[in-house]
Amino acid sequence: MADTNRCVFSFMAVLVMFCFVGALARVWIDEISQTREERETGKLQSSSNSTMADRLAEVAEGLNDNAVQDPEEVVSLVEMSIRNNTERRKLGFFSCGTGNPIDDCWRCDPNWHKNRKRLADCGIGFGRNAIGGRDGRFYVVTDPRDDDPVNPKPGTLRHAVIQDKPLWIVFKRDMVIQLKQELIMNSFKTIDGRGVNVHIANGACITIQFVTNIIIHGLHIHDCKPTGNAMVRSSPTHFGWRTMADGDAISIFGSSHIWVDHNSLSNCADGLVDAVLGSTAITISNNHLTHHNEVMLLGHSDSYTRDKQMQVTIAYNHFGEGLIQRMPRCRHGYFHVVNNDYTHWEMYAIGGSANPTINSQGNRYAAPNNPFAKEVTKRVETATSQWKGWNWRSEGDLLLNGAYFTPSGAGASASYARASSLGAKSSSMVGAMTSNSGALGCRRGHQC
Repeated sequence: MADTNRCVFSFMAVLVMFCFVGALARVWIDEISQTREERETGKLQSSSNSTMADRLAEVAEGLNDNAVQDPEEVVSLVEMSIRNNTERRKLGFFSCGTGNPIDDCWRCDPNWHKNRKRLADCGIGFGRNAIGGRDGRFYVVTDPRDDDPVNPKPGTLRHAVIQDKPLWIVFKRDMVIQLKQELIMNSFKTIDGRGVNVHIANGACITIQFVTNIIIHGLHIHDCKPTGNAMVRSSPTHFGWRTMADGDAISIFGSSHIWVDHNSLSNCADGLVDAVLGSTAITISNNHLTHHNEVMLLGHSDSYTRDKQMQVTIAYNHFGEGLIQRMPRCRHGYFHVVNNDYTHWEMYAIGGSANPTINSQGNRYAAPNNPFAKEVTKRVETATSQWKGWNWRSEGDLLLNGAYFTPSGAGASASYARASSLGAKSSSMVGAMTSNSGALGCRRGHQC
């Protein structure tokens, strides 16, 4: 009987203890809920009494669901990084040793997705010092929409690129982003599409205007359209009226330290990559360019002499099917065209006016079958007596199917020194070095 009483007493004591702990837990949960409710109410009240710029700045200042610091957290947020057995991971993300110094820098690392920012140390050429958002937090884009170019929502690409602080921007999943207006970027940003298929298509595209330190990597940008005559935000504290944009995939105006790498670009209303108005320190590398007429314009106009400072490296790109001209078309500045694969053009590959210096090294030029389009080079609307003094040279290029390069100038060493940005590899290596051009995970000749 005594044992039975002791058991009953013990059971009652345990029951009372559980009830007490449960009560405490309910109070704690209620307090948390109340605190959260008060916080949200306060946030809503604060938001309703502030300008959109204040709210955007407030979001940018604090940690939210999209801005994170820890690379491991980014891995857990980005869908690709937790799909260890998908086909995409078998498409050569880890292949290296091709002789392509950019790819060999980061693709040999099996944990590249945990060390994303290492990419900023892999730049080459005139844009090699572009650090993008290396010194900032990661920002995870979760929402492909672009509903309001003046008041972009957190989690969208537009909200990410306009922030004042450095950001390394990644994407949670595959997405197609149809921009209503130009995506106007702020300084010190990286857009990193590795591991997912991100298309910016069928609307406006990317504008890099009067900023510095931008990296754009791993995007599919195509079917860009003219947009404008609208208000667009360019920072948390500024928006303004934009006139009509041409419909370039990537427009660079008056900007420096820009690196455009491993993108697939095609079929836009104007250019694929244009750099004008005193832009310089630019590298355009590892891109796959197809189905376009006027591919690349470097230099604003023959009369705009500020472009004499322009230095651009064009390296390891594949100029592919359906291209017609301007790969690139240059004015005034210094251009290093090195180890690219030119498999298609209909009019010419490299053109220029206003005395640019063009240093072509280690490229593979395969001329079209048209007997009147075998020449790689074109001096645009310039008399022979003028262009004979321009410094254009071909060194170690592989000229196929009757292709020929018309050199000019005395070849002043000082001029070519300003148009030299890295050591050229043998043209026999071009096939291997450009075999993975374009957005990774999309192989040449295959639809993504």
